[in-house]
Amino acid sequence: MSEALRVDSVITTITESEAEASSQTLRECVEDAISSYFEHLDGHPAGELYKMVMEEVEEPLFRSVLEYTGGNQSKASELLGINRGTLRKKLKLYGLHD
Repeated sequence: MSEALRVDSVITTITESEAEASSQTLRECVEDAISSYFEHLDGHPAGELYKMVMEEVEEPLFRSVLEYTGGNQSKASELLGINRGTLRKKLKLYGLHD
């Protein structure tokens, strides 16, 4: 397993366990996860951090919003504040489309 993939899984695991075990805000969970990511780099270079974080956050966000809206993409795009075309593109990117 590559170092980047291993660190990504550490971030996901830490974020999920901390969110379940405490009353931290989403912001605090993200801050803790990013700090942990840097600690686990162990001298390895970091790259494309913004892309990695967005991918980690967007997919569960879209999944949750679609569940909340009963799969209605028009309602989901309205709730998210993005246009439906953008939502469809993101759903396809993450394999969440019908």
